[in-house]
Amino acid sequence: MSGIQIGRLLRATTTEFVVGCRVNQLEAPGFGSLVRVPLEKDWHTYGLIYDIAISDDGLVRQLVTAHGIDEAVIADNRINRTVPVEMSVLVVGYRQGDTIRHLLPPRPALSLDMIYLCQQNELVEFTGTGQFGYFRHLLRPTDAPVGELLAAHIAQADSAHKEAGDDEWGRKAAKELIVILRDDYPTLMTVLSALGDAIPE
Repeated sequence: MSGIQIGRLLRATTTEFVVGCRVNQLEAPGFGSLVRVPLEKDWHTYGLIYDIAISDDGLVRQLVTAHGIDEAVIADNRINRTVPVEMSVLVVGYRQGDTIRHLLPPRPALSLDMIYLCQQNELVEFTGTGQFGYFRHLLRPTDAPVGELLAAHIAQADSAHKEAGDDEWGRKAAKELIVILRDDYPTLMTVLSALGDAIPE
């Protein structure tokens, strides 16, 4: 299974995990991206990035107050920085062998497990399985900005499906969200507003 290595796992529960990576590894993943963590044998956990945090350290605190910082110092701090960039990931399903399930995995991944950014074909495969069952994981109470996360994810997945020849996936996803959120009008309006910005007509 292909994928770009983007970091290693710092901590995890069955519902979410946090990935640590170097600043120069941050070019590939983005908000709403689907990532995968190999567990054991043929098991893999999938999740969506919902937050990216760049923490400060003692050196950065000193540098931000300095005058005329040399570009070489900034570049060195970004390339050789030891404080990791942290990406928070919401678990949305797992794979066992060739079977993808939009359920929580039986156990969380382990510290220092490698995290991979899913390629277009894997994004299409995961999102094309079942009846959007993984949406319920995105809509459960969390600190994630639900509307923005759904919009970013659906825009990425819709683009991947269109490249694969399916022009209807995005519309089907939007209809499913309307059904799921029909009794939660504020969340529905937030999601639809974000979707309108992410996928203009």
